Amino acid sequence: VVMPIVRDSDGLAMSSRNSYLNPAERQAAMVLYRSLRFAEEMIITGERDAEIVKRQMIELIEGEPLANVDYISIADLATLEEQTFIVRPALISLAVRIGMTRLIDNVMLS
Repeated sequence: VVMPIVRDSDGLAMSSRNSYLNPAERQAAMVLYRSLRFAEEMIITGERDAEIVKRQMIELIEGEPLANVDYISIADLATLEEQTFIVRPALISLAVRIGMTRLIDNVMLS
C-alpha cells in the first residue's frame, strides 16, 4: 500500500533513525529532501536524462560536508526498473549517510 511520507516541519522524513543525529547532523540531513525536491523540479521543467538528474543530486548532496551518498535511484514507479530516460511515472529514492546514520527518503513523480 503506497502511503505518503510523514515529514517533520523542516522536511526531514520522520524516522526512528533521526534520534541518532546530533543537532549539526540533523541540519545536514535536510539535504536529502532538498535534493529530492531539486530533482523533482528538474524533471517537471523538462529534464528527462536520469543520469543528469542523479549527477545534479549528488553534486548538491556532496556540498554538505557531513553527507555521503550511498545510492540514488530513479526507477519506473510500476516496475521499479532503473530508468535511463524518464518518460513514465517514477520513484526517486536515495540513501545517504549523515555521520554514522544511514537515512533513506523518496518522492514519487506522476
